Amino acid sequence: ALQENLDKRLFGQHLVSKVVVKAVRGFLNNTNAKKPLALSLHGWTGTGKNFVSKIVAESIYKRGLQSKYVHQFVATLHFPHAHSINLYKDQLQSWIRGNVSVCPRSLFIFDEMDKMHAGLIDSIKPFLDYYELLDGVSYRQAIFIFLSNAGAEKITEVALDFWRNGRSREDIQLTDIQNALSVSVFNNKNSGFWHSTLIDKNLIDYFIPFLPLEYKHVKMCVRVEIESRGYAVDEDILTRIADEMTYFPREERIYSDKGCKTVDAKLDYYYDF
Repeated sequence: ALQENLDKRLFGQHLVSKVVVKAVRGFLNNTNAKKPLALSLHGWTGTGKNFVSKIVAESIYKRGLQSKYVHQFVATLHFPHAHSINLYKDQLQSWIRGNVSVCPRSLFIFDEMDKMHAGLIDSIKPFLDYYELLDGVSYRQAIFIFLSNAGAEKITEVALDFWRNGRSREDIQLTDIQNALSVSVFNNKNSGFWHSTLIDKNLIDYFIPFLPLEYKHVKMCVRVEIESRGYAVDEDILTRIADEMTYFPREERIYSDKGCKTVDAKLDYYYDF
């Protein structure tokens, strides 16, 4: 189901599909995991990070994101104040300990990592490490997914380099980006991962790059959204919506600066649903 959903509804992200499926499937089938699975998803807004975490949740739990074993944290909502960071650290440890005690196969999703106060996420380091038990609790079956815009510039740099050299984006391999991405995120002062021990101690299993979306991918998003609402596709409207999006770099206009983020709203405008 995970592979099928990603193939059908995620566009322009060959690396994401390949790595996420292998990582999640391998982890779920491993009866003797030495640590929890930790995935960090990076890229511009609208490239599919939230969508992929939703699909992962749906492939493991019957109720998907609505499952009581799936826990979402949004930095600006749950951890808004820098002066309360010590309180947040205690709360976070308590939430994770309590939930994994109830269900070892818990999923934790941390959104807006680029807006999280530096140092806060390090409080969960013990839970991601190679411990068999911590105070009688094993965290080895848990899954942690981090979502962040940090590192997007580095990902774009690699994608543009391939494009300018006449190479296909599908030729980009994880090895072309992953190391540079982790270093970029580690050294980004505006990221919750700034100088984080999670990166320093190699506790993040995969840094997964979401490539910026091209015009053709935006059109794919529009088409699928129209079809999912049960309407016939009007090619003229589809093209008009894709044309209305803004693209970068300014000269080449290759990548949508909002990915597929505003497709929904634009459809509401053009279709009398």
